[in-house]
Amino acid sequence: MSKPGEIVLEKVTKEFGAITAVDSVDQVIEGGSYCCMIGPSGCGKSTLLRMIAGHETLTSGRILIGGNDVTTMRTGERGTALMFQDYALFPHLNLADNVGFSLKIHKVGKAERKERSLEMLDRVQLAQFADRMPSELSGGQRQRVALARALIMNPQVLLLDEPLSALDEFLRLKMRVELKRLQDDLGITFIHVTHTQPEAIALADKVIVMDHGIIEQADHPRVIYDQPHSPYIARFMGGQNVVTGIVTNAGNGRITAEAADGARFDFSAKGDVTVGETIRFSVRRDKIRVVAQAGQDMNTLQGKVANVEYQGTFVKVGLNTHQDDEFIIYMDDRAYFENPLNVGDSVISEWFAEDVCHLLGDNNSSGD
Repeated sequence: MSKPGEIVLEKVTKEFGAITAVDSVDQVIEGGSYCCMIGPSGCGKSTLLRMIAGHETLTSGRILIGGNDVTTMRTGERGTALMFQDYALFPHLNLADNVGFSLKIHKVGKAERKERSLEMLDRVQLAQFADRMPSELSGGQRQRVALARALIMNPQVLLLDEPLSALDEFLRLKMRVELKRLQDDLGITFIHVTHTQPEAIALADKVIVMDHGIIEQADHPRVIYDQPHSPYIARFMGGQNVVTGIVTNAGNGRITAEAADGARFDFSAKGDVTVGETIRFSVRRDKIRVVAQAGQDMNTLQGKVANVEYQGTFVKVGLNTHQDDEFIIYMDDRAYFENPLNVGDSVISEWFAEDVCHLLGDNNSSGD
């Protein structure tokens, strides 16, 4: 039996003329969970969100919410609420009237409307500002009013389209905590579209990574971060380097490989590979060391420093190597400043075999 707020997507497809924005997506989002959909611009995530909300019709497929087929239902009958990116508050209404607007449309009496609006404003810690106009609020306060308005009809599912993108970094981090607190408090399903990787990892019970209208991988954020299915996910989610080599030996769960510049790699990995095959594997950026002299024969790369970015708790060092992509190292800030690097320096990077995450498959390997 389906839980309230559970969303089932069955072969959901959306075409705009010759363009397929969402391509036969299958996915289950558990009721009461916080799900983040992430991907580059144009990947289909906002289109999929709008189809769940009922603001876009499906070309084919089905959407079920709480076990009910809502594919052809009108927006107001689905048990969903959509919070728009620009918040869409009415500038001529005070906060209480903004929040209670849906109740007014449903002909709820004025006294009850005010009471419920104040209760919802209290939930988002704005009851004391009920008589203020939207123009008198900060960006974070306007966002909380929009949340209260979306939640007042007690939806099974709250849909959020880039809700934090208009906020500065300080407010964004603060509102991230507020969103998670609110979802935990209400216990309803949140589906949150974002293009920001740290936001998705911090908030979600499940992260759905999309590209070109399909789901590349869907899983717990730790799995997405540590065990990306493909080079695309490893690069897009950050935190991982993609290393390419040709297999020189394979057997008993152990692989050795060699890069074009002669660098050699050795690690344990699941999967069938053959000698001579080109493989890609991922290595976490924070597990890599910069050394003056290689302390091992395997799992080292030489390169030249291309850029250095101080990130507060660590220093991001980019190397140009013979690999296809820039090779990124997250160095401990104390270790870096004891021996700082300059752009153009030749360096050696190395990592332990156990810090290789796993073999990467091809792109477009949809995850469940």
